[in-house]
Amino acid sequence: MEILKLESLSGNPFLDLGVNDYITEKIYVVSAIESGNSFEFSIREKKQHYRKIGNSIDKDFERLNSIIKKGHSFGAFHNGELIAWAVCDLRSWNNSIFIENILVNKNFRGQNIGRLLIKAINREARELECRIVELETQNTNYQAIQFFQKAGFAITGINTKRYNDSTETAVFMSFDLLI
Repeated sequence: MEILKLESLSGNPFLDLGVNDYITEKIYVVSAIESGNSFEFSIREKKQHYRKIGNSIDKDFERLNSIIKKGHSFGAFHNGELIAWAVCDLRSWNNSIFIENILVNKNFRGQNIGRLLIKAINREARELECRIVELETQNTNYQAIQFFQKAGFAITGINTKRYNDSTETAVFMSFDLLI
């Protein structure tokens, strides 16, 4: 298995890797309190069954491929076959790399491939002298939040109005780079 710069996605990669959905028995509940000019939020674990059904359309592939063409995305290949990807965008306006999408084939999960992709992203960000690596996930994606926290990311913000599904809150996470 090797990690290489990703050049493009072809066919229907979500079908090849497994649809970007998940089932969990735990979620994070986000509480937000606004008082005058003050705002605070808290996040706590809650036992709750939740199923996210991913839906991907051709426009998603076009958007991801337009980001990949910028040259900061990575793929994990096993015997020449794409088994995982991390689509990343360099954001010069705030000197960061943003992880737009990360996905590991269901048959290869639990083998540290996601961790290797994160290491490649962090190495790229350091070479570009970025200050942070950022991402967004949902409070209902318990496994993703756990994974990113173990990889050194911290929760840095929320958006309670980002998604149509009122159960979901956007959770923003970042990894500070020591340059």
